[in-house]
Amino acid sequence: MNIIEVWQGDITKLACDAIVNAANPSLLGGGGVDGAIHRAAGPGLLEHCRGIGGCPTGEARMTPGFDLPARWIIHTVGPVWHGGSRGEAAQLAACYRNTIALAQAHDIRTIAFPAISCGVYGYPPEAACTVAVRTCREMTGDDAPPVSIRLVAYDQHMAAVLATVLARED
Repeated sequence: MNIIEVWQGDITKLACDAIVNAANPSLLGGGGVDGAIHRAAGPGLLEHCRGIGGCPTGEARMTPGFDLPARWIIHTVGPVWHGGSRGEAAQLAACYRNTIALAQAHDIRTIAFPAISCGVYGYPPEAACTVAVRTCREMTGDDAPPVSIRLVAYDQHMAAVLATVLARED
């Protein structure tokens, strides 16, 4: 059975198979979720990411979790919001699709997503959450392997937006 739920808190504290990093294209750390994951995972993550060679928008790369309670980190690069006319929704959906496909290929059963692109990349939260929920549902249909997805909100506002969209898209 596939479960999609909203969880409020610090994604770096979750003990699940994989957490998702809303990374920048270099994969070498940054601000927001990306910086928090790099700090919590320790220096091994940065060293490992240096050997990957980056990640284009919409794609996903996987690394060990290092010092995190999660076994794996799946890094994906969300689109920067430019008003919605430059394919942002398709790029954001690709982030979720490629991350879930990578997780399925590695038999990952529990995965936690932050609100990709909703921070400094400026994606409007309700629009981003709608893409996230719809894409997660599409990727975890009846024929998909069982998976539990947590949509993680760092604050109460984002948790409310995620919960509203999840209920509406049910």
